Amino acid sequence: MTSQQCSEEDNEQTAVVHERFKEIEELKELITNLEKICNDTVAMEMSAERFTFIVDDYQEQPHLIDVYLEELLIMLLNIAKNPSAPRPLSRQAFRYLYLITKMRGFKQVVRLLPHEVADMEPLLYLIESQDPNDHETWETRYMLLLWLSIVCLIPFDLRRLDSDIQQGDGNVKARVKDRILSICKMYMPVTDKSRDAASYLMSRFLTRPDIKEELLPSCLDWMMQRLRSMDYASVFGCNELCGVLGTLALLFKNGKREDLLQYAPVVLRVTKESACDDCNNCVIRKMAAKLLQRLGLTFLKSRVAPWRYQRGSRSLATNLGGAVISATQGGGSNLLSSKEEEDTSEDMDIPEEIEEVIEHMLVCLKDKETVVRWTAAKGIGRVTGRLPKELADEVVGSVLELFSYQESDGAWHGACLALAELGRRGLLLPERLEDVVPVIMKALVYDDKRGNFSVGAHVRDAACYVCWAFARAYEPKVMVSYVDAIANCLIIVSVFDREVNVRRAAAAAFQENVGRQGTFPHGIDILTTVDYFAVGGRPHCYLDLSVFVANFPEYTTSIIDHLADVKLGHWDNAIRELSAKALHGLTACAPDYMANTILPKLLPLTSGLDLFQRHGSILAMAEIIHALYHVAQTRDVALEKLLGEKLISDIQEISDKLNNTKMFKKHGGEFMRTAVCCLIEKCSLSKLPLHNKPVIDSWQNVINECLTRLEPEIQAAAVSAISSFFPEYYTNEDGTVFPDKQEHILSLYLQELKSSNEATRQGHSLALGALPKVMVKGQLKRIFAGLIEVTQVTPKDEKMAEARRDGVKALASLCQTVGVDQAGHPDSVVCPQNVGTVYSALLHAMKDYTLDSRGDIGAWVREAAMQALHDLSSLIVTSGQQILTPEIVKQMMCCLVQQSMEKIDRTRALAGVIFHSLLYHNPPIPYIPHEAEIKHIFSEFDANNSSWASAAHTFPLFCRLLELEDYLYSALLGLIISVGGITESIVKHSSGSLRDYLHSIQDKPDVLHNFVSVLLQVFRDFQRDDRVTYPMMRSLDHILSWGVLEAIAGTESDSLPLQILDTVKKEVSKSGKLKKLQAAADVYCGLIQFEGEPRTRSLFQLMLLLCHQYPRVRKTTSEKIYETLLAYDEVVPEENVSDVMALLGDTQWDLEVENMDELREKRNSLCDMLGVKRPVLVKKPS
Repeated sequence: MTSQQCSEEDNEQTAVVHERFKEIEELKELITNLEKICNDTVAMEMSAERFTFIVDDYQEQPHLIDVYLEELLIMLLNIAKNPSAPRPLSRQAFRYLYLITKMRGFKQVVRLLPHEVADMEPLLYLIESQDPNDHETWETRYMLLLWLSIVCLIPFDLRRLDSDIQQGDGNVKARVKDRILSICKMYMPVTDKSRDAASYLMSRFLTRPDIKEELLPSCLDWMMQRLRSMDYASVFGCNELCGVLGTLALLFKNGKREDLLQYAPVVLRVTKESACDDCNNCVIRKMAAKLLQRLGLTFLKSRVAPWRYQRGSRSLATNLGGAVISATQGGGSNLLSSKEEEDTSEDMDIPEEIEEVIEHMLVCLKDKETVVRWTAAKGIGRVTGRLPKELADEVVGSVLELFSYQESDGAWHGACLALAELGRRGLLLPERLEDVVPVIMKALVYDDKRGNFSVGAHVRDAACYVCWAFARAYEPKVMVSYVDAIANCLIIVSVFDREVNVRRAAAAAFQENVGRQGTFPHGIDILTTVDYFAVGGRPHCYLDLSVFVANFPEYTTSIIDHLADVKLGHWDNAIRELSAKALHGLTACAPDYMANTILPKLLPLTSGLDLFQRHGSILAMAEIIHALYHVAQTRDVALEKLLGEKLISDIQEISDKLNNTKMFKKHGGEFMRTAVCCLIEKCSLSKLPLHNKPVIDSWQNVINECLTRLEPEIQAAAVSAISSFFPEYYTNEDGTVFPDKQEHILSLYLQELKSSNEATRQGHSLALGALPKVMVKGQLKRIFAGLIEVTQVTPKDEKMAEARRDGVKALASLCQTVGVDQAGHPDSVVCPQNVGTVYSALLHAMKDYTLDSRGDIGAWVREAAMQALHDLSSLIVTSGQQILTPEIVKQMMCCLVQQSMEKIDRTRALAGVIFHSLLYHNPPIPYIPHEAEIKHIFSEFDANNSSWASAAHTFPLFCRLLELEDYLYSALLGLIISVGGITESIVKHSSGSLRDYLHSIQDKPDVLHNFVSVLLQVFRDFQRDDRVTYPMMRSLDHILSWGVLEAIAGTESDSLPLQILDTVKKEVSKSGKLKKLQAAADVYCGLIQFEGEPRTRSLFQLMLLLCHQYPRVRKTTSEKIYETLLAYDEVVPEENVSDVMALLGDTQWDLEVENMDELREKRNSLCDMLGVKRPVLVKKPS
């Protein structure tokens, strides 16, 4: 568990439930086709991928393949064991065999493998020919070893398979038993899955009747030597140790007790001496625990514990029906009589080694790894099942001792798993439940706080498993006295736990108890709502499900107490806030309990030492007070009567106590500020009778301080409090504001708008926007002026984009607060006298393109301005006031069109949504230019079915607005930023849309001429503004390369190509910016296509750049000229073509500056050959 706070989303994946194995024919076809495609690597990979996909799809329902399993195995084995089969073919067949084995389980597959005497020799030969170090064929080795594990059990003496015939080297072939044993030892230290198969093979082989007497002692000696000499600090040692331990565990599992009992003490001693517990490898510790539990079972005779608890009927129908009543009232349990039990127990002889085994299992229950703890828990259950009642009870007691707060979280988790195993096996007798249930209740809420995070989710999850196991293990009459405690705990965990997996585990345990026990209060009613899927979302659990459950009286107080005692002090801030809100909703279920018990309990904690508890308590008190206000309204009584004078007096002192003890300035002061602001807000909404008391000034100071803080959440809390605090405590009974308070607050806040601290500007801008109408009345013009000044970009505060953004938001909020009145006064409402001023400020904010190290920070301001324009326009038309002018609407729509075609996806998406919303607003926005044509382009269906952030969708639509004169300038201003940008996807779709539009008007000279004229006008209007001019030149390069301007080129002195040339020349004049110079060279090269003066002057400018002071400019210009002359071969006289191309290509144009005279001579030669006037070097005056 980490401290990272992230929102939970309930991403449910639909589970696929199959009724039969539908793809069986496809699997057979894939197997049949192997021989045809074995030489095609790609086809083999595709076949394997498809086979894997099909088999993995049935991982949860592997039994469906049982009908076809033997047939599939025979098909694959026929391919795999064919000696003439190519190596890739047999390897693929074994790979498919492994995939089927992984899905169905090796125990099911092994039984169906052929195991005849004739299979032994070929199988041994195949295995011996394998390379254990070949990592690509491990599936082959794994399946061969598994196959050998069933073949080696043939019911014949293996000596009958040996041969005395000498081989070519004169030696007799080794015995079959020796070859098998050699194979097992060879694969013991490997790292892949073959080691597990070798362990299984060896355990089965050594338990053969003809092998156990001859080879078992020597093999055990060999394994004991390996255990003693193994160095588990090395990788090789760890691998071999895992293999040996796994083999021993399987050997003592599969072998007969009478054959292995004599060796068990030695194996136990050597295993303990090997100190596997000290190894950092969890697999070794797990294998050691598995071996020790098998040794413990070997020491004890196999028997069913006569004293165990056996539940009778487990019918769900019986439990949910009327029979549960009789079951809870009486009925015998299935236990042996005490006399029989005593007689059986007296005959038992418990070896001393059992104590060592159990002690080791108890230690493993505290291991740091879950797999080791789980193995130990199962071992505890198995061994305890063979012990007499008294010793078994001691084991249970030892497990219960692990539930101590001095133990680690791992010990709690292991103990829970052990109890679940004991209960599931009937080894936890009913009389022990009075000790077990209380510790399980503690484990259900276990949360070990460690700084700013905690551990314990796995403990709570395991405790839910215990409750689930108990539901299946015990009869209702046994559990009836613990039902209320378990039900309340499970409901609390399923609704309030932080982790979604624990909530779902608790919900599953609750469901199991309702079904199996049938005695949980209102179980079915709760289960239909609080189910496995419903608890997926944390806010839904806290705010909705908790209230639903609390309506059942059996759960009300326990839920409230848990929130107040546990969750309000949780380390996660989100949990504390949700808990406080949950208490607000729960107050209606038990208002008197909240007022008389919970609030007095929380009050001392508001000034306690625990930061989290302090924060949560203040939030909870605020929410409960507000909820009690609604209860008082319903009961038609005063809130003071519910709370009492003393409690109200103590509430007033909370902020002063925190201030006096420096809690606002100490660590965690930000939590205290947000909590107190919440308290102020809720007390104001609850109309606590605190008017004209000193606490009001104290609260005002807290709000003022919070407005200057850097943290946005603190400012937001203060702003939220303002909207309810001012109208409640700064107004007279007739609703008029205190003039002195109004003047003081407005003067202070407006003055702070000029602060040099950006956070101060932000907080006070938002505060002015949150002022209630009564505080604004008569002062609106003054506030507007202050906020508009904040939204302006000045050289001094150019980087304060966030302050400008919040100023824009405040303007919009203030307009919503005061409303619109056509006949109103401009100092009180939005009216014709001031609406133009507001729109002017918002439209001006749409031109904020400030850049800093964070990127385009002006986008924050533009996005806020777009939203403000939408909200204000919607407010005006909804109120029925006719104060919008055609010019305002035109500027607004044009600005939105421009933003809809720019390069930032987020900004473009917001602009598209707002543009469409205003276009189809109800009531309609008046004076929209070309409204009918735009609605034809943007259908109303697009609103919910368009991704406005998608460049592929947005640009083709908005490029159609280039046809409309009123939008042409704005659309081009936004479009060229995208066409000339650097983001590949944006450039692709924007330039593609522009190219399609230009081709569509290529045969309309007047329209095309107007388009280029407006484009040049944009260029001139933003001369020397690199944000526009650099992408403009890149866009011009694209347009010129498309060849769409030939029809309007003209030959007059003011032709469009010459205008483009002059504008670009003016832009880069005396510029030292490399990117702009290179972009200008691109445009000059594009203009060469036009004959006459445009070509001559463009070449002249390129010749100037060939001798520019920057080597890179010279180099790139020469390359561009070379490429252009290849495209337009008529530019160079035919007799000079080869000389010109050779001079451009062979000259090293990026020479150092001292070689400029040589470059100028070559440049001048080019000028002569191209028929261009030589540039003259002008000396700067000294």
